[in-house]
Amino acid sequence: MNVILMEKVKGLGAMGDVVSVKGGYARNFLIPNGKAKMATAANVEVFEARRAELEAAAAQALADAQALHEKMQGLVAVIEAKAGDEGKLFGSVGTQDVVDALATQGFTVERRQVQMPNGAIRVVGTFELTLALHADVNTTITVDVKAA
Repeated sequence: MNVILMEKVKGLGAMGDVVSVKGGYARNFLIPNGKAKMATAANVEVFEARRAELEAAAAQALADAQALHEKMQGLVAVIEAKAGDEGKLFGSVGTQDVVDALATQGFTVERRQVQMPNGAIRVVGTFELTLALHADVNTTITVDVKAA
């Protein structure tokens, strides 16, 4: 199935590219999330007419992500959680906990932007996490989990 990408999709292509993907990927993910449209003649015409507007919006989103990246350099988010004597948490620290800790410091990020490759944090300590602010912009923050 051929689709026109409405924004940059990591591992697939840049905005405006006409790519061939499996039907399920297009119908279930790309099209419902506004990342692509079917590559029909009418849709290609509409896209070309709006290309400048879409590129300006994409450039603004990239600039916003880069500005947020600069502000977050060296950021340490402190999360307090109940823990036992040996440093194991009663529960875990997940992506929503990280988002809430960043919100208290004035940063707005979404849960899907927080990357926890080793899963939820289950012990007290200091951890480095990556935030995917944009398809081209990733930043690293430090999360300090302390026993409450």
